Formats: sequence, structure tokens, C-alpha cells
Amino acid sequence: MSVERPYEKKFSVIVPCYKVEKFLSRCLDSLLNQTFQDIEIVCVNDGSPDRCIDILNEYKERFPDKIVVIDKENEGVWRARWDGVSFARGEYIGFLDGDDYAEPNFAEVLYGNAKKHDADLSVCGFKRVDLDSGKALSREMCAPRSSFKISDDPGRLVELNGALWNKAFRASALKGMRDLDRPPLVLEDLLFHLLAYLQMTGKVVFSTEVCINYMVRSGSAMNSITQEHVDEASDAFVEVKSYYVEAGARPDMIEAIDTAAFLHLGVSMIFRLSYNKDIDLKTCISRTTKFLDDHFPLWRTSKYLEKSYVVSHGGSFKKLRLARKLYLAHLMPLFLGAYRFMIDTLKIDIKW
Repeated sequence: MSVERPYEKKFSVIVPCYKVEKFLSRCLDSLLNQTFQDIEIVCVNDGSPDRCIDILNEYKERFPDKIVVIDKENEGVWRARWDGVSFARGEYIGFLDGDDYAEPNFAEVLYGNAKKHDADLSVCGFKRVDLDSGKALSREMCAPRSSFKISDDPGRLVELNGALWNKAFRASALKGMRDLDRPPLVLEDLLFHLLAYLQMTGKVVFSTEVCINYMVRSGSAMNSITQEHVDEASDAFVEVKSYYVEAGARPDMIEAIDTAAFLHLGVSMIFRLSYNKDIDLKTCISRTTKFLDDHFPLWRTSKYLEKSYVVSHGGSFKKLRLARKLYLAHLMPLFLGAYRFMIDTLKIDIKW
């Protein structure tokens, strides 16, 4: 007697589409030409005003066994991804933005590694590529990393990059996630991760292979971040933490959330705000410090930023420990000025 498979596909890839008609064919072709073929490509047309839906329907007609098209009114990338997750039939779920493209081994590496180790999350390397010149700007998440079990060391979740497109998630974790009342316009990827982590206790595994080409458009979005964007993301962070508290999350998981809040609200968002000439940076930092103290107080004493943990784990934890020292010494504005000089003038970018 045959045993019914719990999933119709092994790997689902969700592609939100909005104003990406110039790049969409390249994206879809890269997914159709994978070395691992037991995948479905769930394309969500988020009310795009260009020809995205026409391109998607053309591909669906040519590849009906691979392409799924969801056509909906515009609600933003958060809802588009959520709708894709609801439909996805794969055992694992990945993501790809419509203006990026995957290497041929993308599905094989992410799904294969996840399945081999029965992992909740599989992570691969990626390449940042200048959209205009095609020049590779950086290779990230490519350094060898040991796998870990979330229940054993939740602090290591802090070291993962915030993008969704270089990962494969166990589908059951995503389908059991809580939603946000008001998804923010920035940090939405990172908050999606945090909601997923609440459903996970198992392994996170890594591959050093570069499987994604992330296209960087000229005219960085750095100087488009406003205090309103930061406030939206901050409120969402608080909402996510409340879910952890309601679920009875372990203290070390709460400590990881507070550490992540410091990294993303206290460092990343403040750095991006520092490009906005209309804000008073010192005031913003003081405001953020009070917000962190009120809602994520463990950032000041987090064991994940103590010397013993940092020495044994290295990498991003060293930089984050330094940032905390600068915060506590009220030297963050000076540091950010020097950091911007390194990036903008010396063309040296130290990734966090």
C-alpha cells in the first residue's frame, strides 16, 4: 500500500511581484532552470501597475506544473508573502524577490541541506550585485559556520542576516506563525524571521555556497528612512516580543530578542537615519536608548554580548559588543560619522 506524502512538493519558492517587469523573466528563468526540480514557484502579483501579471500568466501557460500565480490588490510585500505562504504546498519554503535571481543550485543547496539535517532553517551565501554595471559588490554569509540547535543557543539567531531570500524555512513553522497588526515598511524581513523563530526549536544549518544574486539599485535607500519608519518598526518589534512573552518563551530566547532589538533598532536603523539631514542624531539616539530601556532592557546586560560569549562566537557579536560600549559611552554619533566616511569616501563597508 502506498504511503501518501504529507506535502505535494518538496520546495516552494514565493516570488512577490511589484513593478519588476524588467527583471521578472530573468528571475523566473533562474528558478525554472534549477538543478533540483521538485519545486513550485508561487508568484504573487501585488497589484503591480506594469506588465507583471501578463508575464506571470505567460509563464504559467508555458509551465503549468511549476508556476502558480496569485493575482491580488496591492497590499505590500508583507501581505504578498503571507498569501504565498498560505498557498505553498512544499515541505520547505523559500523566497526570491522579483528583481533578483538565483543560481542553478539554489533549491538543491537550501532544500538538500535542510532535508539532510532535518533542519528548521537552511541558510546559504549570497552576492550583492550592482544593477547597472553587473559588478559584484560583496559576498556575504559565505564564511564557514557551524550548525546549531535553536533551543540550545538562541543567541546565534542574532548573527543571521535579515533577508528572507537566502533561506529555506520548514513550512510548518511559517504556516503556524502569528501575524502583525501593522506590518512596518522597513525591517519587515527581520520581523518575519522573528515570528518564524517563535515556531522553531530545531537546527539551523549553513552552506558557504553563493546561491542568490541580490541586485543593488543605484541611489541607496539609506537617506529615505524617516523617524516615522523607525517608529513603525519599533512598534512591530514590541508586538513581536509580546507574542514571545504570551507563548512563555524561555528567558534566553527573550534575551536574544532584546539583543536583536539593539542591533536593528539601536544600530542599523540609527545608522540609516544618520543619512537624513533633517534629523537631530543625538536626539534620535537618546530617544532610541529610552525606548530600548523601556521595552528591551536586556540589551544592556545581554549575555550574548559579554566577553566569554563574544570570544567563543566572534563575527558579528564582536561588532555588536563594541556598539554597545559606544552607546553606553555616548560616542555613537562620532562613530557613525567615521563609519559613513569609511563607506562613502573610502568605499570600505564593514558588514554587521
